[in-house]
Amino acid sequence: MAKLTKTSVFKSYDAKPETTLDKTTRVVRKMVDEDAEKRQAKITRLRNARLEREANTPRETTAAERKGRKSNTVAKR
Repeated sequence: MAKLTKTSVFKSYDAKPETTLDKTTRVVRKMVDEDAEKRQAKITRLRNARLEREANTPRETTAAERKGRKSNTVAKR
């Protein structure tokens, strides 16, 4: 019976070199992912600023609400 060694059972294959298309794809995906992260951070920052601003400003009454109040005061007289 033949003596088995690590190299006789499983052949080791060298990783195939990265093609130009693979390099381009990798770089573009990295750029797109970075842009998406920046965009998400900006959206979160702006959303938090808007919510904080809305929480600190008093609610404005609409014309319909003001009209409703005037008609109630006239009816009470």
